[in-house]
This record gives sequence, C-alpha cells and structure tokens, in this order.
Amino acid sequence: MASSGKQEVPEALRERMEDELGDLFFVLVNVARYLSLDSESALKKTNRKFKARFQWMEAQLKAAGRTPDQASTAELEELWQRAKEQGKEQGREPK
Repeated sequence: MASSGKQEVPEALRERMEDELGDLFFVLVNVARYLSLDSESALKKTNRKFKARFQWMEAQLKAAGRTPDQASTAELEELWQRAKEQGKEQGREPK
C-alpha cells in the first residue's frame, strides 16, 4: 500500500506528471477497449475490493482500540496483505 503522505513537488513538474498520468489512463482505457473489457466496470470492482480491504483493516484496528492514524506504515502494510489473503480465502478475490 502506498503512503498517503503528500509529496512536495514543484508546480511545473506536477503539471507535467499530471499530463503524463492522464496519458497513461487514456492508454489503459484503450487497452481495455481493444480487449473488449468495460474499463468503468473494472474500476468499480477494484474500488469495491479496496473498500472491503480497508474496512477489514479498520475493523482489526478498532478491535485493538486503535485507528489507522495510530498505526505505523509497516503495520498498515501487514494488515493490507492480510486483508488480501482474507478476500482470497473467502473467494471474494481471484487467487
């Protein structure tokens, strides 16, 4: 899981990176179209999967009387990996 901390990036570089990211999104949508896949549906499925994993992580932390803000990056990463395994074991994610 990537860090959620904001990086200080000079404005000109930020604009260029944003432009390149837009190009990348465009390429991915075209790959999906070429493969006759619904890119919007794929994104919605991934969002649901992310939400389920994060809610599982929050529940684990809540059971320990903590919040995600109180967990270290390493602990969050460990929980994320466990959440992925939970989904696979329960048949909610492809193995």
